[in-house]
Amino acid sequence: MKKPAALTSVLAAALATMLLAAPARADDFPAAISVSGEATVSAAPDLAQLDAGVANDAKTAKEASDANNAAMGKVLLALKGAGIDEKDYQTSRLSLQPQYAPNRSSGASPVVSFRASNRVTVKIRDVTKAAGIIDTLVSAGANDIGNISFEVTQASKLLDGAREQAVADARRKAEIYAKAAGVALGAPLSVSEGGGPVPLFKGRMATAPMAAASAAVAPGEETLSVTVNVSWSIRPAQ
Repeated sequence: MKKPAALTSVLAAALATMLLAAPARADDFPAAISVSGEATVSAAPDLAQLDAGVANDAKTAKEASDANNAAMGKVLLALKGAGIDEKDYQTSRLSLQPQYAPNRSSGASPVVSFRASNRVTVKIRDVTKAAGIIDTLVSAGANDIGNISFEVTQASKLLDGAREQAVADARRKAEIYAKAAGVALGAPLSVSEGGGPVPLFKGRMATAPMAAASAAVAPGEETLSVTVNVSWSIRPAQ
């Protein structure tokens, strides 16, 4: 008995759908070798950033706050006088906390004073002036300085040459694998950069802000690394 034409059409459509939905076989994809290449570049930092602040203790919260405001006012004026643009310093922490007597019993310790503190983050766009800026801050009354760091602001541009070297490094590795496998490299199928530029070493600061001697600052160098991921098509060796 013949199947109705409508049923035959339905079966044919279902078979076509199954074929379209079937997963591609492994040999449908181009054979490739995928490797990563790396390169580094070193450069002197051109931006320094540090935290500076003042802390004051007083018997009342108002006295501590007033003293702290006056002290920070002198610090901000000193920064302006040192040529630091107002956009390059910003309040990073402001606090007023009660100070308690040592707890010598099971009862609550009484408040004996208050501590007011104010900190600013300062960007120094000429790193050769970092030590001088620290000395200026200390002379103006800053008694809490630290967390200095250095940065290469044009890191991406500096890495352009390293990117070429990273691709060459990837090709070198791919050629080793191709030779070992008895094939030859074809054209690149894909090239991608793995993450952003990574600083491998940070600058350093050795300083004693409350001492009479000037602060000793060592910017050092930033070593930046870049990684590229490259896939090459392969063909039979000649």
